[in-house]
Amino acid sequence: MAETAEKLVQTLEPAALVKNEPIKKVSIVFSQGALTSAYAGLILANAARMSGIDACMFFTFFGLDVVNKKKLDNLMVPTVGNPSMGIPTFLGSLPGMSWFATKMMKKQIDKMDFPPVREMLETLDDAGAELYGCRMSADMMGLTKDDFIPQVRDIISAMDFYDKSAGASIIFI
Repeated sequence: MAETAEKLVQTLEPAALVKNEPIKKVSIVFSQGALTSAYAGLILANAARMSGIDACMFFTFFGLDVVNKKKLDNLMVPTVGNPSMGIPTFLGSLPGMSWFATKMMKKQIDKMDFPPVREMLETLDDAGAELYGCRMSADMMGLTKDDFIPQVRDIISAMDFYDKSAGASIIFI
């Protein structure tokens, strides 16, 4: 029994040591085009850059809306299937509810003097964060690099994303 416990401790020690190392790089995967998801990832990327941590952002599937020139200024707050909204799903599905929730959130964002998504993307790019679109998702949706804001450096494959994320903590939003 004591031998088994000792082996377990030896097995866990390397993992514990890794946790004590400072984070040097984060790679954030944006998979949703909701306003709330966009801010969640952008706030993490901004905090990383302000802390001197490299930040790579990879936009895939509906996350491409966050960097799509035509869609990024109209991201919405989802009201259906979101138990944290505090309203029954059937109410969230009523016409105009998502618009109303989005208007309320944007009002709070303005009240806090927080920048809009487009401005945050520009700021992050200026601070050295890297923005990339997902090749497979873009191809599937018929999008090209011209459809995205200029801060998107390139449209890359998932394998290229892993290469760029070597040694990074990967965060999926």
